[in-house]
Amino acid sequence: MKSIQKYISVFLSVTLMSMSFTSAQAAMISNDMLINRVQHSDAKTELLQTINRSDVKQQLLNMGVRQENIESRINLMTHEEIAQLNQQIGELPAGGDVLGVLLVIFIVFVITDIIGATDIFPFIKPVN
Repeated sequence: MKSIQKYISVFLSVTLMSMSFTSAQAAMISNDMLINRVQHSDAKTELLQTINRSDVKQQLLNMGVRQENIESRINLMTHEEIAQLNQQIGELPAGGDVLGVLLVIFIVFVITDIIGATDIFPFIKPVN
C-alpha cells in the first residue's frame, strides 16, 4: 500500500512540475483590432436580423435552404463576406428587392458548398 502511494505521489509531483514549465502567450490588443472585432460583430448581427425577417425566411425556404444552416453559415463567413452582403442589402431600395438579397445569399451558400465549407444542399458535391 505504501509503495502504491509513493508511486502515485511521484507521478503527481512530476506531472505538476511539468505543467509549471508551460509558457503563457499574451499580446496587446490594439485599438484597431478591437474596433474590427466590434464592427464584425455588429455587421453579423445586422445580417442575422435581416435573415430572420419572415419574408426573407420564407424565400430562403422556397429556395431549399434549411433554417438551421443559415445561422451556422453566417457564423462561418468572413468579415469581408458579411460586409459585402450588408452593403448589397443597404443599396437595395427601401422595402424593396428581397429576392435580390436572397439570390446573393443563395449564391454564397452554393459557393461554400462547392468548396466544402458547408453542406447545406445535398445535391452539390464539394470539390475536396
